[in-house]
Amino acid sequence: MEKENEEDRKLEIKFSKKSIIKAMNLSPEPEPEPEHHQKLTLSNLDLLSGRFPVTYLYLYHNTGLMNNNFSCMVETLKISLAQTLSYYYPFAGRIIQDPDSGEPLIICDNTGALLVEAQANVPLRKLDFYNFDDSLRGKLVLSVNPDFPTQVQVTHYACGGVSITFTFDHALGDATAFGKFLSSWSQLAQNLPLSCIPDHRRDRIRPRFPPTYHPSLDDTFVKCTLEEIRNVPKTNILLKRLYYVDVSSINKLQSLASSAEGNKQSQRTKIEAFSAYLWKVMASSIDKRHAKCKMGWLVDGRGRLNSIGDEGSSMSNYIGNVLSVAIEEASIAEIKQGSMREIANKVHEAIAKVSNEAHFLDLIDWIEWHKPGLMLSKAVLGREGPALVLSSGSRFPVTELDFGFGSPVLGTVSSIIENSGVGYMNQRPSARGDGSWIISAILWPELAAALESESDSVFQPLRASHLQI
Repeated sequence: MEKENEEDRKLEIKFSKKSIIKAMNLSPEPEPEPEHHQKLTLSNLDLLSGRFPVTYLYLYHNTGLMNNNFSCMVETLKISLAQTLSYYYPFAGRIIQDPDSGEPLIICDNTGALLVEAQANVPLRKLDFYNFDDSLRGKLVLSVNPDFPTQVQVTHYACGGVSITFTFDHALGDATAFGKFLSSWSQLAQNLPLSCIPDHRRDRIRPRFPPTYHPSLDDTFVKCTLEEIRNVPKTNILLKRLYYVDVSSINKLQSLASSAEGNKQSQRTKIEAFSAYLWKVMASSIDKRHAKCKMGWLVDGRGRLNSIGDEGSSMSNYIGNVLSVAIEEASIAEIKQGSMREIANKVHEAIAKVSNEAHFLDLIDWIEWHKPGLMLSKAVLGREGPALVLSSGSRFPVTELDFGFGSPVLGTVSSIIENSGVGYMNQRPSARGDGSWIISAILWPELAAALESESDSVFQPLRASHLQI
């Protein structure tokens, strides 16, 4: 019987081993008794995270540095992960419900991180990068185990390449925090000095006394339960897609969105220009039942919170959640009829409203007023009509994530949530290093069709050729 060609196979994953990786004890002191384990109370901004699982996917082509020894490579990863967890000890803990407040609480007891090893029967280039959810769920990412807020899966492919998926509980931090964790792991794997000494002092983010806030926050955010977050009403926002956006398209959009005068105030950023394009395409995909639609942008507050914590102490290495979301509503007619420049200006103004210390201090106080419980944007819960949220990861490590066997050919967010109340896009730099982007998206069918049918081909379904494999 003729041997099956690996090119004709459908992706199958064989799970070979599970390991619990505990933090390496770098201190001469013995491990504390259970009653003395450090308890990390979540900050107010952590309560805004939604407790969603956050998954990152990295693909590594077989460059020869792997020496075709998968077991040896995984052992190296385990050792460096144990070292990393000693610096990021909450990532090796457990998240429980505080019996007093009912809110999540991190027990830093070194339960460990879960690491899964697996074998794939196809080469990397045979993955369906465009319709990636079929490859991801239950294959490249196992079902989330609530006992381990940090989970890693290392998968070896028929070509000798490797994929690594990292899944975190959002209570541990936001994209900036996870980026620092992954960068530190990469540096330790290469025996390099750490570029970040993590700051785990969640009590740096605390409300004013008495807490006070602008009433507009009541229009954007709402108190909710974990059950309400997990049981967002069913929608048709189900399509998980990966796209490639060429640098020439990005530059063209920025040019269209910026004023011809060329002064700094009239120039729009690449993300603002990209958002204007997205908003216009989105408006064309919404049925006639809706007269308005919304866009949102995640904003990191680390560079804005200057008065929090120790005098002169930067928030740059703070590990936790420091995110807010800017939400802007407009009529569909306004978005359709407006020029790229006009819509980009609207985007700029919306983001500017929350990109300041006053907003974040108000948000911390708003959450204080509404505790106990979790909080979330009304739009993210699907209560605000058609909406699309964009997250920019321009500073998130991609090519830098070398664990000793070369730089990745892809680094992106890959959501495994089953239902979403809002469309979502995450932007990351392409590993090509030429200014192109990779977009991870959760979309409704009409929006996906509209994006892919545009004559300018800004959104190209991701293919192996884009990754140069």
